[in-house]
Amino acid sequence: MLTTEQKKSYQQNGYLVLEQCFSAEQMSALKDSANNIVAEFDPNSTRAVFSTEDHSKTRDDYFLSSGDKVRCFFEEDAFDQAGELKQDKSLSINKIGHALHQLIPEFKDFSHSDKIRDIALDLGLARPQIHQSMYIFKQPKIGGVIRWHQDASYFFTTPLSVVTFWLAVEDATLQNGCLQVQSGGADIPLKEQFLRYPDDSTELKTLHHMPWPNDDSAKPLEVNKGTLVVFNGLLPHFSAPNLSDKSRHAFTLHITCADTLYAKENWLQATPSLL
Repeated sequence: MLTTEQKKSYQQNGYLVLEQCFSAEQMSALKDSANNIVAEFDPNSTRAVFSTEDHSKTRDDYFLSSGDKVRCFFEEDAFDQAGELKQDKSLSINKIGHALHQLIPEFKDFSHSDKIRDIALDLGLARPQIHQSMYIFKQPKIGGVIRWHQDASYFFTTPLSVVTFWLAVEDATLQNGCLQVQSGGADIPLKEQFLRYPDDSTELKTLHHMPWPNDDSAKPLEVNKGTLVVFNGLLPHFSAPNLSDKSRHAFTLHITCADTLYAKENWLQATPSLL
């Protein structure tokens, strides 16, 4: 599936952009499925907000018990001061997580496709397994910032093995908050580890004091819909707020190697799906 040059680029840079890896029809099918989930979602059932700026907003039971479920999380700026939605619920959801790849047929078929498996194998995951899936909306005007982070902080294995599959369901641009990465992402230490303790308390523990990159030094990955970006668990990445009038839908998978030891302190302990 991947060429020798592509594999070399991934090893050197920590990420690889596979332009228009999937068809417009496939993206429409995922988008329609996600919109159907939101249409059936009762916005009064929860006020759970997803935030990477304030981790206290993502540490409640609704979030921590979502590893084997399909749940909707709101944008931080979706509500007014009275706690009411400022716009329609379809324009208020931050993401859907975290077991789309197991429970929703369209996402299950896509996530377990031969193409996903073959790419994972080519990237060195001898026995790839999916731990988590998310559909991210990055809503127009209120799509919040995703701070600098590394995905191995949340999917820690020994040795480190997590690879993120980030799929542009819609065009991603600087204007609508595209993915941005640290250029030259080799030999970067793991800065943080998100720990979940037996009493369900959590901690984002600092492991290394190397500063995060400056936003201005990041490399924006502006890509067309259907493009797949894969990156290793140590690659620092972030996305700026979406201040445009266009959404930036994306679908992500977090995949590790089943031959590595998955930490019992990871927040998500749902049974993974082997590819």
